Amino acid sequence: MLPRSRPTTDPCLDRRRFLTVAAALPALLLSPRLALAYPIPRLPEKRLALFNPKAEELLETTFWVDGAYRPSALTKINHLMRDLRSGKSRSMDTRLIELLWAIQERLRLSEPIHIISGFRSRETNEHLRKQGWAAAKNSFHIHGKAVDIRLGGGATAKLRKAAYQLKQGGIGYYPRLNFVHLDMGPVRYWRKE
Repeated sequence: MLPRSRPTTDPCLDRRRFLTVAAALPALLLSPRLALAYPIPRLPEKRLALFNPKAEELLETTFWVDGAYRPSALTKINHLMRDLRSGKSRSMDTRLIELLWAIQERLRLSEPIHIISGFRSRETNEHLRKQGWAAAKNSFHIHGKAVDIRLGGGATAKLRKAAYQLKQGGIGYYPRLNFVHLDMGPVRYWRKE
C-alpha cells in the first residue's frame, strides 16, 4: 500500500482566491438578504443619575436611545441644573452631559452625581464674584458649558481622576470645598485649595 500524498496547493491560487473573496466581501455585506440575516446590534441607551442637593431633587433618566438624544430627558436635566437663585435654566451642552455619563460609567457609580452648580445667570455669576468666589467674569457656567460636581460621600479625588483620564475640557479640583469643576473649554487642569 502506498502512503497517501497530501494535495499540493499553489500559493498563487490561494492568493487569487483570497483576493476574489476580499473583493466580493463589501457587496456581500451590503446585500439586503444578509442584512436581514445579521441584524446590526442596537446602540446602547445612556442613563444618568443626578442629584441636586440644594433643591433636594433626584433625577434618573435615559437621555440617549438608539443613537439620538431624548428631548424630554434633556429638558429634565436642564431643569435640575438650573440657576436656583434666579430660577432660570438653559440648554446644557450635550458634550457636558456625555462627560458626566462617561465619568459615571468609568467609575461604575451606583449613586447619583451631585450637581453643586450647573447653569448660572450673569446676575448670579456677578453676585458670586462680588461675594469673593472665584467665578470667572465670562464663566462657562453662564453658557451652559460647565458644572461643579461631587459624590455623596465626598470622593472628589476619584471624580477628578476619572475626568483626567477622559481628557476633555477644563478640570478644576477644589479639595477644600469638596467639588470638581468640569467645563467644555480647552483641555486644562488646575487645583485650588
